[in-house]
Amino acid sequence: MPKNQIKTIPLLPLRGLLVYPSVVLHLDVGRDKSVEALEKVMLDDQKIFLVAQKEMATEDPGPDDIYKIGTISTVKQMLKLPNGTFRILAEGEHRGRIQSYSNTDGFFEANVEIIEEDQTIDLETEALMRSTLDQFSNYINLSRKITAETLATVQDIEEPGRLADVIAYHLPLKNKEKQKLLETLDIKERLRELIGILSNEQEVLGLEQKIGQRVKKSMERTQKEYYLREQMKAIQKELGDKETKEDEIGSLREKIEGSAMPEKVKETALKELARYEKIPQSSAESGVIRNYIDWLLQLPWDHETEDNLDIRHAEETMNKAHYGLDKVKERVLEYLSVQTLTKSLNGPILCLVGPPGVGKTSLARSVAESLNRHFVRISLGGVRDEAEIRGHRRTYVGAMPGRIIQGMKKAGTINPVFLLDEIDKMSNDFRGDPAAALLEVLDPEQNNVFSDHYIEEPYDLSKVMFITTANNAQTIPGPLLDRMELLSIAGYTELEKLHIAMEHLIPKQVKKHGLKKNQFRVKEEAVLFLIRSYTREAGVRSLERAVASLCRKVAKLIVTGEKKSVTLTSKMIEKLLGKPTFRQNEAETEDQVGVATGLAYTPYGGTTLFIEVSTSKGKGRLTLTGKLGDVMKESAQAALSYVRSRADDLNISANFSETTDIHIHVPEGATPKDGPSAGITMATAIVSALTGRPVKKEVGMTGEITLRGRVLPIGGLKEKTLSAHRAGLKTIIIPKDNENDLEDIPESVRKELTFIKASHLDEVLKHALGGEKIESEKL
Repeated sequence: MPKNQIKTIPLLPLRGLLVYPSVVLHLDVGRDKSVEALEKVMLDDQKIFLVAQKEMATEDPGPDDIYKIGTISTVKQMLKLPNGTFRILAEGEHRGRIQSYSNTDGFFEANVEIIEEDQTIDLETEALMRSTLDQFSNYINLSRKITAETLATVQDIEEPGRLADVIAYHLPLKNKEKQKLLETLDIKERLRELIGILSNEQEVLGLEQKIGQRVKKSMERTQKEYYLREQMKAIQKELGDKETKEDEIGSLREKIEGSAMPEKVKETALKELARYEKIPQSSAESGVIRNYIDWLLQLPWDHETEDNLDIRHAEETMNKAHYGLDKVKERVLEYLSVQTLTKSLNGPILCLVGPPGVGKTSLARSVAESLNRHFVRISLGGVRDEAEIRGHRRTYVGAMPGRIIQGMKKAGTINPVFLLDEIDKMSNDFRGDPAAALLEVLDPEQNNVFSDHYIEEPYDLSKVMFITTANNAQTIPGPLLDRMELLSIAGYTELEKLHIAMEHLIPKQVKKHGLKKNQFRVKEEAVLFLIRSYTREAGVRSLERAVASLCRKVAKLIVTGEKKSVTLTSKMIEKLLGKPTFRQNEAETEDQVGVATGLAYTPYGGTTLFIEVSTSKGKGRLTLTGKLGDVMKESAQAALSYVRSRADDLNISANFSETTDIHIHVPEGATPKDGPSAGITMATAIVSALTGRPVKKEVGMTGEITLRGRVLPIGGLKEKTLSAHRAGLKTIIIPKDNENDLEDIPESVRKELTFIKASHLDEVLKHALGGEKIESEKL
């Protein structure tokens, strides 16, 4: 072709690549305009002008988006792919410069000046070519990504311009750098540029090898992740970038120095931070130290809420959330009053003891609300590992602080109300005694320097208000019990349950089930029927479940259109819930011989206990059944020994112990039973069976018996009395020494019961046995 010839050629913009003269490569073409240009090319002389666009992201480039200099190429092959695009094989021939565009509608067509190169070789050009080949050979040796065959091919090239273009094509350069070489028309200048690029690439490759060797020395062959991290660090170091870990350490140091930690704790934190800085980030210990520093930073050290010590406000808050429990509320208010005067919480830890469902946990929450303190609750039920309280030492895998420190972190203040729930259900095994660990927590003389195994530094718990709950105080270890003041919540009377249901449970469940007040109405007598016939408990948890069940059934009636509103009566409740679960009165319907009603205490409240005695001809053998504990068996033996010693006075044959077998049974044999308070009940049942005199059906009794017939005091009188009231008993025989405990029983219950205070079994038999002594039936 003549020099500087201008030719009109279809133009194909390239994204992300460009073509050098003397280079053959495949291109995928998919844009509509580009496909039209190809169709034009294949119909003509197969010449096309390949030129790079300036921005790869430009989808529809215009004349201003395309470089001026490109490569005039010949399309050798064109193949349509299944996805609709075309793959062409193009060979670059000459550089070209766009002079003007002859067509921009549809595909581009440009007037291109063909740039011919002077391939004359003088001494300087020869020297530049040799230098370029030497540099390229060194680059191949370092890179190992270009084959030796490529080097051999390049060495056979004699034209300096073509040599530069082929080498540039094989280098991993950015498009802008490749375009710059394409636009360098002076061959000598192009070779000089290429020598500089090859020299720079060799330095980069040498640095990569240096980094790889440095990393290889400090890593294990199997730790691929470790290798990548070390390589990243080495690269950042060579580039002079500030390491990410240094930023993190600087941030942690600022947080530690600006925190409210005690000075000694702050020194420990800074010391651990210095260790963290020296340890490789991929080390397992690095994570342990980082986690420890986080815990120190997240714990509250001086932040506390301001107490609301308005006693009237506290009383209103507790009354709003709970009905009844007057003595417990009064004790809490006394406790708060002392704190108001002393400005200190150094006092006994309150322990709320009572059956499930009586409101122990919610009462503690009300105390927190009345004081305007944060509330934290942890359950100790089933805890048997000391580490659950004190935490694990950091030497163990997966170590973490104990529940106390975790609770303080959750509270976010140093003076929350901290509830330790179910403290009576802890146990111990080979992993330690968690109850012993709690001694330091609950002892006001020690808890200002509480030590957690994980934190290791002393933590001040003296401003925390601890409240504990338990179902049964007898299972709380003695030393722990000694540090607490027991507040007994025995249970609710029917009247109290009625008020709780009307004022709290029913409104709560109506709202929870999406009902409106006018859609769900209930009368007081219906609630009493629900309490008596479908629940039998000390608390109100089963009652709330029964109310929830009624709400669900009423909701179904309303949604299906059967009812627009429901007013619950006793008949309606029976229709919705089925037949009553319990008889209204548990007491016997008539006087029975050999059957006495005792009163027992369980962790779930008081209950009635029927003791049955039968006699038969035999040799004086005593049989005990009903899964009785050792103490209860001993009470039965003591009762029988007393009856033997008083046989004449009780009008019983003196030799009955030689001719009569006695069988004592307590029903509900699957339930374990133990305790001394059934002594007088067993003695009464034995006398009734031997004399034939029935036991009055309305009488219940509780008390321990001695061999001399003395009646000793018992515990849990309030709970037992409430159970007797629920069962429909009218008279209760109690030890005379328990007379003072009657003050704890609600007045509404005391009015409906007759209390017989007995100090000897003779008094018990006098009030418990009915009918005349039958001489003819004397054994």
